[in-house]
Amino acid sequence: MPATEESPAGARGAPPGDALAPFPAAQPLPRLVHPALLASVFVIATSGLVYELITGTLASYVLGDSVTQFSFVIGLYLFAMGIGSYLSQYIESRLLERFVEIELGLALVGGLSAPMLFRVYTALGSFRALLYSLVLLIGMLVGLEIPLLIRLLNFSLDLKRLVARVLTLDYIGALAASLLFPSLLLPRLGIHQTSLFFGVLNAAVALTSTFLFPLDRAVVVRLRALCLIVIAGLGVAFALVSRFVERSEALYFGAPIVYAAQSPYQRLVITRSPRTTRLFLNGNLQFSSDDEHRYHEVLVHPAVAALGREPRRALILGGGDGLAARELLRYPSVEQILLVDLDGAVTGAFRDLPLAADLNQGSLRDPRVAVRNEDAFKYLEESTESFDLAIVDFPDPGNYAVGKLYTDAFYHLLRQRLSVRGLAVVQATSPHYARESFWSVVTTLEAAGFKTAPLHVYVPSFGEWGFILAGGEGLAAPGALRIDPSRLRYLDSSGLPELFRFPRDLGRVEAPINRLNDQKLVSVYTREWAEWAR
Repeated sequence: MPATEESPAGARGAPPGDALAPFPAAQPLPRLVHPALLASVFVIATSGLVYELITGTLASYVLGDSVTQFSFVIGLYLFAMGIGSYLSQYIESRLLERFVEIELGLALVGGLSAPMLFRVYTALGSFRALLYSLVLLIGMLVGLEIPLLIRLLNFSLDLKRLVARVLTLDYIGALAASLLFPSLLLPRLGIHQTSLFFGVLNAAVALTSTFLFPLDRAVVVRLRALCLIVIAGLGVAFALVSRFVERSEALYFGAPIVYAAQSPYQRLVITRSPRTTRLFLNGNLQFSSDDEHRYHEVLVHPAVAALGREPRRALILGGGDGLAARELLRYPSVEQILLVDLDGAVTGAFRDLPLAADLNQGSLRDPRVAVRNEDAFKYLEESTESFDLAIVDFPDPGNYAVGKLYTDAFYHLLRQRLSVRGLAVVQATSPHYARESFWSVVTTLEAAGFKTAPLHVYVPSFGEWGFILAGGEGLAAPGALRIDPSRLRYLDSSGLPELFRFPRDLGRVEAPINRLNDQKLVSVYTREWAEWAR
């Protein structure tokens, strides 16, 4: 007697009460069965890893420190898969029914994971609890799938070949997910529609399975009805999720959203209220139009004053919103500005979106400004160009990907791109909220051979904020501006020296050098900001 779904090859019969009858010897399974079910392994592996990438990405967006979050999510997911695989041994009958039910459960939990996490983050709180609960549940369901599928297929293929084929397709599916997620799924579908799309695929696998094995008619009707209901529900959610996200984001950001985009690197949102326009990246405020002039005037003009002459060639690293370029273009001497920013979605929005271009006064359309969308570290490694002034305006070092741009290795490369009397200015987080982090950037610049002149300014949207002038011997805090202050909104010559005076509670403290192979700054920064969030 050929083996049934409950009885491995060579067994004498099926346990009583099975929904799946033995396959008669005269009626071999169709050849299509194996390819179809093995194709299901590919879908299962791809969807499982996609759910893992989705939760890891959302964790890094919300909780920061992408290395820590992805490490924890991956470890927890694999642990949960082990639990699921272990529990699969206790499923002894009606394997196909259980397989379909597990697939439908995964379709719902995995498919709705991103919208649920986003909703909790924007409205309800308890993000961590839901995140780790979903990772555990998804991992357990994925861990149950493969053992059950192997047992379902074990009726007509020897175990050695079966395991080899299943695991090969499983690993290929994982590779496909890892390649497709950052290059196609995330930028084209977005994180919410990606999770729902793969939820539909899981439900489709469940539905397909009901056509590949003989089952009692009543069982077939029930399972197919459940599959169709889940597919329809997730399909409706797929169609409406964009509207749901817009409403949730508007509620979270507290103002109407005028522009939103998902790049391979981050979620970009621009809001506008009667009083201000704001830019958010991954939910974090980047600037508010009612006070960004304080930040960008202090970022640019003291550096030009310290240079002692008006710059001809300037380099901006980061600053994809074009606001630093706007300030530099106030100097008639400027002949060329090279702006290097990783994310083309940001530079494109602030070049083409009228509202955004108005804020930077069309700086990214100015013929003197050239934009390159690439990694700043890679650019410095490969470039041979020389600049009078470098403006380094990266996000804070909240993860290791950004932290490498605050290392002594990066600053060594930066020195090589400056002319003999050139200098740089570096955005360096808050000396109030992250005091040790701020002075760590100073220490790291000095370790790279720069002389430094730290400065700070109060920006209402952020609080006390810090910058660092970095140059060669003889660098000193400038005594006067070399631009007509009437063209500025905040700075004037009399107030310039005050920027370089630090009160005792913001003064220098011992802080580590941030090295490429030992990014101590990231952990210091994460700890300091977490203390303020308590």
